[in-house]
Amino acid sequence: MPSSDGPAATHELADRLHSAAIHLLRRLRREDDASGLPAPQLSALSVIVFGGPITLGALADAEQVRPPTITRLVDRLEAAGLVNRVPDPADRRIARVAATPKGVKLLHDGRRRRVASLAISLRELPAKERADLARAVPILEKVVRAN
Repeated sequence: MPSSDGPAATHELADRLHSAAIHLLRRLRREDDASGLPAPQLSALSVIVFGGPITLGALADAEQVRPPTITRLVDRLEAAGLVNRVPDPADRRIARVAATPKGVKLLHDGRRRRVASLAISLRELPAKERADLARAVPILEKVVRAN
């Protein structure tokens, strides 16, 4: 039997955490239906809202899609009044994509729905398990920031 802190145990922990994260995000994604936007548009809007005005190229890189795909996606977000293209203050030849107040509100409303849904599930846990999770969150945040 592998030790509880050896490579095999670490790999098993990583596998379980990966699976739990995917299942959690899938469950919370159900709340996104209320936004009326498809997942790719919500994802791009999130990058725009939290990353500030961003070039199409940087947005394509962040979303791991090709430039024509991100252009179509941004066109749809712009048509919905959620983003607009603004000239770069340092180089007027470059356009950046910025969220409109409507886009920011839509994204924050969605986040509130997701958090509320998760809070309901967390309230059903015994207090000790909630405390265990509260102690684990800073560790998870450290793992996420490591890369």
